[in-house]
Amino acid sequence: MKTLIVYYSYEGSTKFIAETIANEIEADLLELKPEIESNHQGIMKYFWLGKQVVFKEKPELMPFQLNPENYDFILIGTPVWAGSYAPPLRTFFATNNLEGKKIAMFSCSEGGDKNIMVRMKEALGNNTIIGEQKFIQPLKRDKENNESKARQWAKTLIQTSNH
Repeated sequence: MKTLIVYYSYEGSTKFIAETIANEIEADLLELKPEIESNHQGIMKYFWLGKQVVFKEKPELMPFQLNPENYDFILIGTPVWAGSYAPPLRTFFATNNLEGKKIAMFSCSEGGDKNIMVRMKEALGNNTIIGEQKFIQPLKRDKENNESKARQWAKTLIQTSNH
């Protein structure tokens, strides 16, 4: 089964988890990169991130070489912004046909992300969701444990996706 990990990472946590999973299950990686990326810091970062979510912005993405439609199983990773997924994923969902796929989702947050999986499921529509996982501060809090958690989850997903 061809497996793709699609992710957006603002500060590196989601990238860390995506790369950990990809190495464990030999999946291809597709990092979503906006054409214009902000590098706001401090309180301005939260204002900018929240504004994009609230206004349901769809930033233009840099072209990518992989076609998600060619994959059977797709893992989707995002940081949590204002209780939702990052706007580059909104663009990705709107511009790619992902119907009929096996999907797993993961998020990386500071801790407050209770509705993110519900929002992602709504955006993904007609797919089979086979797993979801949340990581809290994977680069800042117990990096080794989060890495191990990602590897174990990836192994479980592969077993589940093959049935």
